[in-house]
Amino acid sequence: MSRYESPSLDDGEVNPFANPSTVPAAATSTYDHRGGATTDIPLDSGKDLKAKEKELLAKETELKRREQELKRKEDAIAQAGIVIEEKNWPPFLPLIHHDISNEIPIHLQRIQYVAFTSLLGLVVCLLWNIVAVTTAWIKGEGPTIWFLAIIYFISGVPGAYVMWYRPLYRAMRTDSALKFGWFFFTYLFHIGFCVFAAVAPPIIFKGKSLTGILPAIDVLSGNILVGIFYFIGFGFFCLESLVSIWVIQQVYMYFRGSGKAAEMKQEATRRAMMAAL
Repeated sequence: MSRYESPSLDDGEVNPFANPSTVPAAATSTYDHRGGATTDIPLDSGKDLKAKEKELLAKETELKRREQELKRKEDAIAQAGIVIEEKNWPPFLPLIHHDISNEIPIHLQRIQYVAFTSLLGLVVCLLWNIVAVTTAWIKGEGPTIWFLAIIYFISGVPGAYVMWYRPLYRAMRTDSALKFGWFFFTYLFHIGFCVFAAVAPPIIFKGKSLTGILPAIDVLSGNILVGIFYFIGFGFFCLESLVSIWVIQQVYMYFRGSGKAAEMKQEATRRAMMAAL
């Protein structure tokens, strides 16, 4: 062999001095300890990474588009004056939206709290009415009055909230004359029902389905326990009637802009300033 002659290479060997473009691509080999065979793992995974990157960018763009669309809808709702009411009361089973301390002006919160008390008072009255009428049914008055007492409760409680309490709440929050007018109209029916229930004459409803003074006197002669229950119910309805009359009086005074309402507002403002100082 001449000294200028390049040495011969065995099959499968690569000449390090050859043209780099002719050198085959490298691969990583791993040895399988179980069988002794080798596995080639390609190093070129750039295409997969680029595909995943494009997919993530597309998802990010879609999320940004949805956020912008949601913000646009929220801004439109806010400009239209629509308030999204989240149910938060009662805390253990949220059924209604109720946040007097944060949504009602401070000089109207007392009236709103008393109005809410009258709503809860109606719930107590109708619940006790069921208890008293159930006792009367057990003592032989018949099941008709019991079914009527149940109807009063399941229709009266949600009806009171929808018909007069929620309109009053929104009227106090937005100072809407239309909502105040609707409240006055429906609340008069509420007061009328409470007064009627406190008397309970047997002319429209089944005589003893309400715990008024007349059925209380009637059942007292037959059973003392039932009579006591009816008299307690009569007291509840009387108290509810008085509280309801006070509420409508105070709301009307504020609505008409009386001096008492202005005085109450100034007093609330003075207390708020003192608390802040």
